[in-house]
Amino acid sequence: MNWDDDSVPPTAAGGDRLVGGAADGEEQAVEAALRPKDLGEFVGQERVREQLDLVLKAARARNATADHVLLSGAPGLGKTTLSMIIAAEMGAPIRITSGPAIQHAGDLAAILSSLTEGEVLFLDEIHRMSRPAEEMLYMAMEDFRVDVIVGKGPGATAIPLELPPFTLVGATTRAGLLPPPLRDRFGFTGHMEFYAPAELQRVIHRSARLLDVETDAEGAAEIAGRSRGTPRIANRLLRRVRDYAQVKADGVITREIAARALDVYEVDARGLDRLDRAVLTALLKLFGGGPVGLSTLAVAVGEERETVEEVAEPFLVREGLLARTPRGRIATPAAWEHLGMVPPRQAGGGGGEALFDA
Repeated sequence: MNWDDDSVPPTAAGGDRLVGGAADGEEQAVEAALRPKDLGEFVGQERVREQLDLVLKAARARNATADHVLLSGAPGLGKTTLSMIIAAEMGAPIRITSGPAIQHAGDLAAILSSLTEGEVLFLDEIHRMSRPAEEMLYMAMEDFRVDVIVGKGPGATAIPLELPPFTLVGATTRAGLLPPPLRDRFGFTGHMEFYAPAELQRVIHRSARLLDVETDAEGAAEIAGRSRGTPRIANRLLRRVRDYAQVKADGVITREIAARALDVYEVDARGLDRLDRAVLTALLKLFGGGPVGLSTLAVAVGEERETVEEVAEPFLVREGLLARTPRGRIATPAAWEHLGMVPPRQAGGGGGEALFDA
């Protein structure tokens, strides 16, 4: 239910990557329909939701524009959804763009100069904005003014352009890449956490009602347990299980149906998909559990280094199945156990030393 439209492509199975192409228009329409429309509908993120509710209510009481908001966290946790809720709660229109789309200060000036009073500007992946645009944003956020440079060289002139008060909602998956001058200009900063299984079950039950799909508590729990703590993935898996239940069963999602459906889509009981298991299998079978360099591991699974590092590795590390060390990547005992393999004697020693070296 709560997820964003991040730049990472979605997947039809279990991770933030797509198997077989981008989601079609119908899938995107379904995702939009499942988004909550206000803070009361939003499931999870209790602390951020409570704090944000106070910020918005205070702004409405003062009849003022809400402070700028920075939302950080992994893809799929609800940053875009919250930005839309902020606009709805303030009764304001929303303009959506992204950091990579703003490569020149002029691009940002064109967007800012067309904003109306109180409008919400959602800037996704704000850490990927160009430096000249970033420096222009400092003044726009603080003084609601930008200087437009006319001409070049010694004859260039800076023309100040006044802006109407607006609310910037920035979203980032890598808050550490934001420079302090930009980060400090946000009046409210919220960090989005991964969801607990119980929260994901609430997301799944709500989405099932909206999709007119019948699911019992055990079926929702099975999907939630394989959703990697991410509402976007939970909703996507629910739709795939729905398809399976309609074609292979009586349309009702039970634990057995959910498990069989997700096995078809290669999402295992812990949420690992094909790429995750390929990385672990190569690490265990070809390199005895490691340590092994990331580039070597990527070649072994036939993927780009960036794909392994940015897509598969974070979840494997978070699950305690893989560890980064100065000597390379190593498998943990939990990885051997998950794949039903027994570690060789030498791998146990090497892996353990690398863990303690880290």
